[in-house]
Amino acid sequence: MTEIKTVPTDASVDEFINSISHPGRKQDAELLLRMMKIASGTEPVMWGKDIVGFGSFHYRYASGHEGDMPVISFSPRKAAMSVYGVYYPGYEVRIADIGPYKTGKWCLYLGRFTSLNLERFQDALKWAWNNGTPVIASELSQ
Repeated sequence: MTEIKTVPTDASVDEFINSISHPGRKQDAELLLRMMKIASGTEPVMWGKDIVGFGSFHYRYASGHEGDMPVISFSPRKAAMSVYGVYYPGYEVRIADIGPYKTGKWCLYLGRFTSLNLERFQDALKWAWNNGTPVIASELSQ
């Protein structure tokens, strides 16, 4: 069985954020960190080496594979900011007017935050934390 690499660690979130070399991506990560703290009311935890997560829930695939993942999280990738856990059923209407984005199976890819409607995005993060129901694991594996 494959070892799960995305697990909570004791690594410092602040050190991770400070290590981001791209100034714009670092600025956006600092802002998103504050936004997710406000939305969740919790402190962040590093998941693996490069995901900043808030809260957790347990998932189980039909295959029997299971694990834990953050309720909402992000990772400042080279090409875009990856925001995870916000793509719950019904979420599309919440993000429709946040500005430019792309979606993956379970995440949003965001460019620079200067082009986003941050008030609408903050509302969407709060909704995801308070009302979102994690996508059924079978949907994640499609």
